Amino acid sequence: MNVNDLFTKSENPEKILNEYMKRLNNDLGKVKSETASVLAEERRAKRAIDEIKSEVSKLQRYAEKAVEAGNEEEALKFLDKKESQAEKLDELEAAYELASSNKKNMKSMQDKLVSDIRTLELRHAELKGKIAATTVQQNINAMGSPLGSNHSIFDEVEEKVNKAYDEAMAIAELREQPKDDLDELFAELESENRPSSRKSAEDELAAIKEKRKKK
Repeated sequence: MNVNDLFTKSENPEKILNEYMKRLNNDLGKVKSETASVLAEERRAKRAIDEIKSEVSKLQRYAEKAVEAGNEEEALKFLDKKESQAEKLDELEAAYELASSNKKNMKSMQDKLVSDIRTLELRHAELKGKIAATTVQQNINAMGSPLGSNHSIFDEVEEKVNKAYDEAMAIAELREQPKDDLDELFAELESENRPSSRKSAEDELAAIKEKRKKK
């Protein structure tokens, strides 16, 4: 796997990690498939060996029975077949040893890859968390500190709200002038325009005197 190819294709760290883990799991799948194939080959070789051994044992018994029956010619035929089967046995045992060795190597490779992938999956999860945290922090850094800004949106809204509040309170205060004060003001104005009671009495007295003079 060429890791450098991953970095040239994408600048997204998380995408790179996901692609890398995907390739590793694909490789693991191939290794498992090859291991299963080698294991099947080993089993076939073992089965063939068992069959040849059974055939050799059977020919040996036939040869012994032929000798017991005094039929040496028949016994020689069985022994010739036994020798032929024995030669095949040597070849099958060699093939079995090779298949067994390949199986051990593939199994070891598979176990190592599984272990490595588990370790990398833990690191992958940790890195994904760091990537997410880094992205959030970078976005915050790009926006700037909400509390440190001289022109914070909260400052602007607070200023407008305070202004509107002061205006509303001023209007309410004007509308809530005490009624008694207005009554006093009207009474004062009326008293200024109304003649005093003493002046009215003097006028009446003068009127009475004028009336008596006419009589």
